[in-house]
Amino acid sequence: MPLKLIDLFAGAGGLTLGFTDKRFGGAFECVFGVDNDLAAVDTHNYHFGPHGICMDIEEWLSGNPYIPEADVVVGGPPCQGFSLLNKKRHGDPRRALWEPYMDVVERSGARAFVIENVQGLKDSPEHESIKEKAEQLGFETVAGILNSADYGTPQTRKRTIIIGWRSGEMGSDIVFPPKPTHSRDGGQGLPEWKTVEDAIKDLPPPSGTEIGKCGPPLDLHFGRNPTKLSRQRYRMVPKGGNRFDLQKNAPHITPKCWIRKKTGGTDLFGRLWWERPSVTIRTEFFKPEKGRYLHPQQHRPITHREAARLMGFPDDFIFLGTKIEIARQIGNAVPPDLAGAVAKTVAILLNKRRRRAA
Repeated sequence: MPLKLIDLFAGAGGLTLGFTDKRFGGAFECVFGVDNDLAAVDTHNYHFGPHGICMDIEEWLSGNPYIPEADVVVGGPPCQGFSLLNKKRHGDPRRALWEPYMDVVERSGARAFVIENVQGLKDSPEHESIKEKAEQLGFETVAGILNSADYGTPQTRKRTIIIGWRSGEMGSDIVFPPKPTHSRDGGQGLPEWKTVEDAIKDLPPPSGTEIGKCGPPLDLHFGRNPTKLSRQRYRMVPKGGNRFDLQKNAPHITPKCWIRKKTGGTDLFGRLWWERPSVTIRTEFFKPEKGRYLHPQQHRPITHREAARLMGFPDDFIFLGTKIEIARQIGNAVPPDLAGAVAKTVAILLNKRRRRAA
């Protein structure tokens, strides 16, 4: 029988996809999910079954709900409280959402758990608190920072992964971090990192500005309607360039705030490189002023389909919602390739327990 999974802060289901889809090495079955984003829950339920609910996790737990039994609980408590982009991190209530997460771990009877978050979690006081709580519940833990590019995602997205497992039931000989499937330079006999070119080169120039009815992949391969000034700015950014190249080539159309800011922001208004993985895809990837989100050659930001591919989602993964809601689901997701690598590690641990019980 497949191992059973609960996904908290589930989003569209990048973690669940990696844990359940054989293309990513998954061997689990999702039995429950929770998120407070209705469009994301609709997407999750479309793919993994109608058992996800849209609710704030603390509000949901306050009603003493039925929680199904599961072998593993996975999830990424909202990361803004740890993110270096959040300049007011101290005292952010989102930093404490690991606490209801651990409540579900306890009440579901799970034998393992996986927490995914931004890099900053690993060296934070909250990580120590999570370890202490896990020990109280009888779990051993291991943590590390994993780069999704090492596991086949055409994106350099570094995330903290914490794995916990019941002490004494599965041993302590866990293989962590998971063995990479790719490497930066093709060393150790591994394929080189997948690149932007690998992921999106086959797509034609986008058509229209709305979600298409033609089916994937072109349904999400639509453009925007930029102003004449924006189009002029795009053209002034050379291959691999950024806002500093815009300022050098066309200071008269460069935003004054960028001219005043002499340092930092080297990815702002930048072009992706064909020969490298993409930078981290965030929720506003369609706005080049937010990061290195200009197409490597064409004078435009990347499309939703391009962003989904750079995140590692297959074209047959259907996102439900508006353009903004889908962008949020893509940018907040866990790359399925990374999730699949973690899923294999967890499956080995849980199957050890099954063999010992037999």
